[in-house]
Amino acid sequence: MTNEEFIEQHRADDTRSLALRKAPDGVDVKFCLQQIDGWKVASKKIPRWSACQGILYPPHISLEQCSSESTATYKLQVVERLLPEASQRVKMADFTGGFGVDFSYLAPLFKEAIYVDRQETLCQTAQHNLPLLGISNTVVICGEVHEDSPLLQEAYSFIFLDPARRDERGSKTVFIEDCTPNVAALHNHLLRIAPLVMIKLSPMLDITAAIRSLPEVREVHVVSVNNECRELLLVLGSGTGLTYHCVNLDSTDDTFIFERFAQDEAENVHFIGDLPTSGFLYEPNASILKAGLQDALCARLSLQKLHPHSHLFFSQRALPAFPGRSFRIVGWSDFSKAALKSLLHGVRQANITLRNFPSSTDALRRRLSLRDGGSTYLFATTLLDGRHVLIRCEKAYCSGTTA
Repeated sequence: MTNEEFIEQHRADDTRSLALRKAPDGVDVKFCLQQIDGWKVASKKIPRWSACQGILYPPHISLEQCSSESTATYKLQVVERLLPEASQRVKMADFTGGFGVDFSYLAPLFKEAIYVDRQETLCQTAQHNLPLLGISNTVVICGEVHEDSPLLQEAYSFIFLDPARRDERGSKTVFIEDCTPNVAALHNHLLRIAPLVMIKLSPMLDITAAIRSLPEVREVHVVSVNNECRELLLVLGSGTGLTYHCVNLDSTDDTFIFERFAQDEAENVHFIGDLPTSGFLYEPNASILKAGLQDALCARLSLQKLHPHSHLFFSQRALPAFPGRSFRIVGWSDFSKAALKSLLHGVRQANITLRNFPSSTDALRRRLSLRDGGSTYLFATTLLDGRHVLIRCEKAYCSGTTA
C-alpha cells in the first residue's frame, strides 16, 4: 500500500487510533497521520485547499498559525482597493511565506510573486502546492529577510509580512520589536522599495505600541471571524491621516471605519442615568472593542452608555445594522432577593454575561440557580452611579442584527 492510498482510505478516521495500529508495508505512518490531520484542519479553515488533490500539509503549528480562507480573502480585497489599477500590481513579495495561504490569495493579483521563508521544508511544500492551486507566476526562495538582505535591494509593488510571534523559548511575544523579523527595524527599508506594505500581527499585540513603533501606518484593520478577534493588519504607506477598519467576517456586521483625525467624535459620549425597563441593549463586536473604538461607535450612533467601563449601550430605538450583539430589554433589577425574584420569575436557564461587574459567570450562575442556555439573556453590570444591576433581555430579532 502506498502513502496516498493509506491517506485516502483513512481520511475520516481518528489519527490517535490509527497511530496504535500496525502500519501496512510501505506506509510512512508519521507522514500519513500528519497529512490526515492537516486535511481535517484545512477542510474547515481553508476548504479551497482541502478540495485540491495532492496538497501537502505541514506540522500542526504551521496550520494553526496560517490564515483562514475568509481572512486571506479579506487581505486580497484590501490590496485590490489600495492598488486598483493593474499597472500598480507588478511585483509582490511575501517575506514570511509560511504555509502560503495568504500568498496563494495575493499572488494572482500580480505579474510576479516572490515567496520567501527561512524554513526549507516550508519552501519545499510551497513549491509542491502552489502549482496544484494554479499559481504559476511565483519564485520560491529559502532565506531570511534582514537589513543587509539582497531581497531588500529590489523594487516591489507590494510587500507582505507575517512575522513569527514567539521567542526562542516558544513564548508568545507582546511587542512588535520582539517578532521575527523585527519589522520595526525594517520598516524604513521596506517603504524604500515598496509603496505599500502590509503586516499581519496577532490580536494579542498592543495596537497603540505597534503604531508608535511604525509611524507610517495609514490603516489598521482589526479582523474578527464570528466575533472572535483573529488578526491585526497594519498597512504602511503614504497617505494622510490614520483609519481604523473593524471587520467581523462571516457575520452580518458592517465594517466600522473610524478616522483618527475625527477623534473628537469619541469625546461626545452621553451616559444614561437611570436605565428604563424597556428599550434596546447593544454590545459592540470584538473588533471594535479590541480597537478601543466603542466610544466612537456610541457617539456616532447617538447611543447612551451605561458606564465608562461597561461598554454596553442603550437606545429606545432598534438599530438593525448595529455591529455587534443586539437585545431587547425585558426588565432590570438590583441584587436584592425580592428584586431578583421578581425579575427572574419563571426563568430556569439563561445566557449570562458580565461586564464591569465584580464576580465571575460561574459564581453568579450558582447564586441565581440557573442553568446555561435558553432564550433569556442576563447582563450583570454597573450603572453610572455605581449600582450593580442585572438586566434581563431577549434577542432583538431585527433584520441584519446578530446576537
